[in-house]
Amino acid sequence: MTKVYTKTGDEGLTSLVGGTRVSKASLRVDAYGDVDELNAALGLARAAVVHKRLGDILETVQKDLFIVGADLASPPGLDAPRIDEGGIKALESAIDELLLDLEPLKEFILPGGNPGGAHLHFARTVARRAERKVVKLIEEEGADAGKNVLIYLNRLSDLLFVMARIENKDSDFSETYAEFRRK
Repeated sequence: MTKVYTKTGDEGLTSLVGGTRVSKASLRVDAYGDVDELNAALGLARAAVVHKRLGDILETVQKDLFIVGADLASPPGLDAPRIDEGGIKALESAIDELLLDLEPLKEFILPGGNPGGAHLHFARTVARRAERKVVKLIEEEGADAGKNVLIYLNRLSDLLFVMARIENKDSDFSETYAEFRRK
């Protein structure tokens, strides 16, 4: 890529994979935009985590999210990169492995902790938003985003929650439980 600006989007349109022009306000563009934002949030988290294993997982996930973005940017019927079950299973394996080092939760916890943990909690919420956007895309446009995109984003948000807990535990940050006060 030798040029950053092309001026082709100056009228509020962008190209999907395959060249179809659509509004930058379209639900499909919004969905892959949320995935792009998630990838940036993971970059912040990766820069902040002290746990090397978590940084390695995040780098792999960031690469996977480019595939997710390409999937979402591809109109139905177009042959495009797709997240497969292997990507989902990798997330599940990471969750299962990391959970071995944590006590089960009995209550909700407040997002936060050290900078890495806080960034992971924030990235989790961006993942949930991206997941909701993909659900809306599928429901409203009958989009062929692939069921695996939805499953991947769902597992990813679970993984990010577990990673935040590990990051905070390994940095000696205690979890703070949420309090539900009744009037």
